[in-house]
Amino acid sequence: MDRILLFLQAKGGIVLLTLLAFLLLERLFPVARALGGLGRVGRNLSLAGFNGLLGWVVVVPVAAAAAHWAPVWRPDWLAGGIGLGLDLLLLDFWIYWWHRLNHRWPLLWRFHEVHHLDEFLDASSALRFHFGEVLLSALVRALVIIVAGVPLASVVVFETVLAVVVLFHHSNLRLPRSLERGLSLLIVTPSIHWVHHHATQTDTDSNYSAVLSVWDRLFGSRSANRRVVDMAIGVEGQREESLARLLKRPFLPTGGFASPALSSPHGRRQ
Repeated sequence: MDRILLFLQAKGGIVLLTLLAFLLLERLFPVARALGGLGRVGRNLSLAGFNGLLGWVVVVPVAAAAAHWAPVWRPDWLAGGIGLGLDLLLLDFWIYWWHRLNHRWPLLWRFHEVHHLDEFLDASSALRFHFGEVLLSALVRALVIIVAGVPLASVVVFETVLAVVVLFHHSNLRLPRSLERGLSLLIVTPSIHWVHHHATQTDTDSNYSAVLSVWDRLFGSRSANRRVVDMAIGVEGQREESLARLLKRPFLPTGGFASPALSSPHGRRQ
């Protein structure tokens, strides 16, 4: 457990340094000039700070308990690097489907919409999530950990990799076209994920991959559209709100959430 605590502390340091690096680099070498001002970044980081505290109080203990109580069924050869690699692949596969479900099931979209209401994208957008989504994700992931017998160390390593890649693909960093094209064959890049944040529902309902970009190609959810500099970011028909309103938004009575709408995957249009 002491080693896991060291991993968690290292993860926090890596995420913080990566965030600061991208916040600086994307302002020196931006793709889009407009970033929405410091108030938007402050709003995003406020949500991130609350979720960081929630991580230590709830998310980590839930994952640790799930790993502890998971049945021991794995063969010895899954205890080393091969096992870690398969764990990372499994968790990335799971988060692809979890993300996709967050767009399909109206109850989950209530919380996930808070992430998409950001009308600009930079590294701070990567950490902007409603605490309800964080809690629900932790509970569902615990089931995956138990069923697959995923060690807590693998969970921490994956969360670290995930955080770095998510910060990268939300960033406003301008990359050489050839470099981004090459990276996009393996991992999700800004050119891929910005389309997911396009304020057009057909694009929002695509490009769900988190780390490896292959899942969207395998399961037919890759958008044919490409990022353009002046593309509208956000949720079609909705506007950004204050921090207080964002926290309350999933619990407010709104139309369109009673059941998934076949004609509207989000079931949120009014």
